[in-house]
Amino acid sequence: MVLSKAVSESDMSVHSTFASRYVRSSLPRYRMPENSIPKEAAYQIINDELMLDGNPRLNLASFVTTWMEPECDKLIMAAINKNYVDMDEYPVTTELQNRCVNMIAHLFNAPLGESETAVGVGTVGSSEAIMLAGLAFKRRWQNKRRAEGKPFDKPNIVTGANVQVCWEKFARYFEVELREVKLRDGYYVMDPEKAVEMVDENTICVAAILGSTLNGEFEDVKLLNDLLQAKNRETRWETPIHVDAASGGFIAPFLYPDLEWDFRLPLVKSINVSGHKYGLVYAGIGWCIWRSKEDLPEELIFHINYLGADQPTFTLNFSKGSSQVIAQYYQLIRHGFEGYRNIMENCHENAMVLKEGLEKTGRFDIVSKDEGVPLVAFSLKDRSRHDEFEISDMLRRFGWIVPAYTMPPDAQHVTVLRVVIREEFSRTLAERLVLDIEKVMYQLDALPSRLPPPPPAAPLLRKKTELETQRSVTEAWKKFVLAKKTNGVC
Repeated sequence: MVLSKAVSESDMSVHSTFASRYVRSSLPRYRMPENSIPKEAAYQIINDELMLDGNPRLNLASFVTTWMEPECDKLIMAAINKNYVDMDEYPVTTELQNRCVNMIAHLFNAPLGESETAVGVGTVGSSEAIMLAGLAFKRRWQNKRRAEGKPFDKPNIVTGANVQVCWEKFARYFEVELREVKLRDGYYVMDPEKAVEMVDENTICVAAILGSTLNGEFEDVKLLNDLLQAKNRETRWETPIHVDAASGGFIAPFLYPDLEWDFRLPLVKSINVSGHKYGLVYAGIGWCIWRSKEDLPEELIFHINYLGADQPTFTLNFSKGSSQVIAQYYQLIRHGFEGYRNIMENCHENAMVLKEGLEKTGRFDIVSKDEGVPLVAFSLKDRSRHDEFEISDMLRRFGWIVPAYTMPPDAQHVTVLRVVIREEFSRTLAERLVLDIEKVMYQLDALPSRLPPPPPAAPLLRKKTELETQRSVTEAWKKFVLAKKTNGVC
């Protein structure tokens, strides 16, 4: 959601050169016009304004897919008018969602029997998926505390300070205390040991991130599971783990199949993943998968029949389009395991091309890790005259959208630039970006510094030796005695 705000009176109307053939007066910007206009004029006015948007393909800030095959685009447009929630009218669409849930659950090694179906739901993105997973953890914790006759009014959740803002939204919207493990220099993900130290009897779960938004790094879910298991045995608590695999869920199974982060770990009870990131679908699809039916409280599931049949639903919204669900199914069967692995390997290789190109300039420190989400996060070695925000701003002149940002506490003094490598970002574009960054650095070197000069350094005080200290004390006493002799009366 974007909070709107009005602008100056001089900008209260919309003009269009071509549309003026049909519209002789300006359209109001913030009020509905009194009269209709031709469809050609409406299209032209909107199209003209949208030309000023950035190019999605060059938006290297975003993890979200910006290109799909034309065949999938056709399927999306054919289903654009289907309301997904009307399951009785569109049973095939519902079936495709169920197939996606089961495919993803098997990809995450859910402990399913031969004929057992997975427990999961399609969402509009990982933010909604996280809200649903968090609600399930909160309700299970409350039910357990209530049955034990213990207070259940102060739930908390433990995360790293590097979590995406949706975790802060969950905590604030649903009244859960958010306990964040602070970052530190050179370590920009949650420390499992510190996380487990924060856990108490009111902790509904610990959230681990498979693919930090800040630098793409995978958190050590295996170590977190082992440490938390030991604490649970010691305290007789049952604190579980949720894995936020929004970015890494469609990467780790293909690039790092031996990495234990998913339902192979007994304390992992739910996982969310963004279909619209490395699931290779346009914005608007996410998934939440639970380990078993016992991990999703039945009282959170609603049953409705006013659309024609009994339909279970567990979502924060109601109506939504079917296109993205269909697109996700297309990608899963179109690429298969082999195709996804090839795409992720290609993304990783292009990330290495960009990383090596930046290292050769000698101007940057690489903050991201080779193992993780295919992205490159980097910072200036010398920030005495210019900073990362200036580089980000000047790259826009070449069409690139590369974000600059500061790290969360306690590493907020570190500023980085980040380039996300998606399927459509080719090796040629990676090499072109390096050349444009070098041009930007050359231009910045020729400009005066915008940064305030550093404060003058305080003079270094050398500690006196014992002999020097004795001499200075003796000299002080001499001066004191001479002053007394001079001023006194003989």
